[in-house]
Amino acid sequence: MTPSIPALFLSDSLGLDFLNSVATPADTAVDWLEDGEGLLNWLRQSRLLPEEVVSSLRDRAIPGEIDRIAAQARTLREWFRAFVQKHKGHPLTAADLHELEPLNQLLKRNDGYDEIVAQPSGESSGLQMIYVRRWASPEALLLPIAESMARLVCDEDFSYVKACEGSACTLFFADHTRGHARRWCSMALCGNRAKQLAHRRRIKPLTHDRQQT
Repeated sequence: MTPSIPALFLSDSLGLDFLNSVATPADTAVDWLEDGEGLLNWLRQSRLLPEEVVSSLRDRAIPGEIDRIAAQARTLREWFRAFVQKHKGHPLTAADLHELEPLNQLLKRNDGYDEIVAQPSGESSGLQMIYVRRWASPEALLLPIAESMARLVCDEDFSYVKACEGSACTLFFADHTRGHARRWCSMALCGNRAKQLAHRRRIKPLTHDRQQT
């Protein structure tokens, strides 16, 4: 069943948000990619999939086809999770490229193209070049995900890719804060929990001492 709660976009990187598409925001694990409809919804919430494409792909897909792509997305997610877990906290180098071959193979499936179109009214130039993606089949659903992963490994300093310090949290984020002191996926989820736990630990000895007197 497709999760009814909105997906989490807390990481400051869509490539990491893809990893965070399975999480435990409360007491129960939620996988936003558990089926084809979930994959479509996650792509739409992430703005990687235009609204008009959702209906088109859903109508053209044979039964079970998008569910199959969702299963591939989950496999891709866990492969990339292992890569990020291994390399987080350290800058990537050319020596790490061989580990990304599965991602490069996926990127090679792209058959998009550039197109010249009219600029919005009020712009200085009358024309602009834009990138257009062909959504020829449900297989193309993996391509914007692959591109977000590629942007992460090429544009992000992995020194500041971190895992949330929440005791039961599995979320990753890119630390873009001043001083790179971010510790939590969000204050609302794990930061406040940690503060409450620390507070209880501080007052417990005081309570025990009062009981002894």
